[in-house]
This record gives sequence, structure tokens and C-alpha cells, in this order.
Amino acid sequence: MRDYKKEYKEYGGTEEQKKRRAQRNKVRRAALRRGTVKKGDNKEIDHVGANRKGKLGNKVRVVSKTTNRKKQPKRDGSQD
Repeated sequence: MRDYKKEYKEYGGTEEQKKRRAQRNKVRRAALRRGTVKKGDNKEIDHVGANRKGKLGNKVRVVSKTTNRKKQPKRDGSQD
């Protein structure tokens, strides 16, 4: 069973990770203000290129959740 509390304490709760998450959220909020995404529309902000830190200067685009998750690396440890 996955220990989410431990996971947050060791990774998600670190200052560095909080700043990264805040930057990603900032980009999403900017897209909401522009009207390119809407709450519940199953769209995500795709950071073009290898830099996914979410800085506003980076190129981003709006893609479907399915499309964005297809290109993400597997995180479960399998080599599929």
C-alpha cells in the first residue's frame, strides 16, 4: 500500500517542490484568465520541451488530458 503521508513529507512538502507546483498552478491560472482552458474541460497545460518547471516564459500549449499523459514517462518502475 502506498504511504501518501510519507511521500508528501519526503517529496511533495519540500520547499523546492512547493515552488515548482506553485509555478505550474500559476501557468494554469493564466490560461484560465485568457479563456484557453476552463474548469472541468479535461484540458491540461503542456510544457513544450524538456523544461516542465512551469515558468511563464516557457512555451506552453493546451492539450487534452489523454494526449498529455500519453507522452509522460511511466512512473511505476516498469519498462513498458
